[in-house]
Amino acid sequence: MTTHRPQHETSTDRTAQGTRLRRTVRLALATAALAACGLAVLTHAEAAPTTPKSTAVAVQTVAFTQTSLKAGARGPEVLALQQRLAGLNYWLGTPDGSFGENTKQAVMALQGAAGLTRDGVVGPATRAALARGAQPVVGVRTGHVVEVDRGAGTITVADDGRIAAIFHTSTGTYQTYRSPSGHTDLADTPAGSFHVYRSVDGIRNAELGRLYRPRYFDPSQGIAVHGAASVPGYPASHGCARVTNAAMDVIWTRNLMPQGSLVVVR
Repeated sequence: MTTHRPQHETSTDRTAQGTRLRRTVRLALATAALAACGLAVLTHAEAAPTTPKSTAVAVQTVAFTQTSLKAGARGPEVLALQQRLAGLNYWLGTPDGSFGENTKQAVMALQGAAGLTRDGVVGPATRAALARGAQPVVGVRTGHVVEVDRGAGTITVADDGRIAAIFHTSTGTYQTYRSPSGHTDLADTPAGSFHVYRSVDGIRNAELGRLYRPRYFDPSQGIAVHGAASVPGYPASHGCARVTNAAMDVIWTRNLMPQGSLVVVR
């Protein structure tokens, strides 16, 4: 007679079950964090968007637990917001769950790309833009390019049409001003195609103010992309394209505006 012995769970079986359980828990927590932030639960096709085509993918929207997110907020909703922005190549540093100046600047860049008011507050319209993956449209599809969109307030760095980084910027007011030396000029950021011709690795005390690590691209007017203490969500400069000092450090560290590189202003 054949004796049927009960099968006992081995240590290998228990390890495999434990691994599956931990994976399930981690997935549930990640999904909950995204849902809490009111962001999209992404499809596989949208996992790593790099170009404006990412705006066309299907997403599933969920509700925020807070009416809005703004500077000073902390927690998992902010972390999910930062991770989504970073996934769309809006630079904000390392996601840490704290809504500071870098996150505010990234939100303003997203708002500008989506045609929204650049106030740095994540409300319903901004959440919708975030969910659909709004990004600037890259005009130059070949080679390395730095595109400055004055209306949107964005600087987009791209290689062969693929976005590498997006920064918020404040450009010229297009108003007349009188310089300290007494001459009157127009605070415009000129449109056109240029090339980086000069870089200053430090602070340059110019007639119109302090320029942090400027990279000059228009020799006729001395226009540069440079770091500044104030980068508001509207045109505020004498003509240069301002970014935060932290953003300018990244431009230098990653060599995003090398000597001779193409700069397109529109």
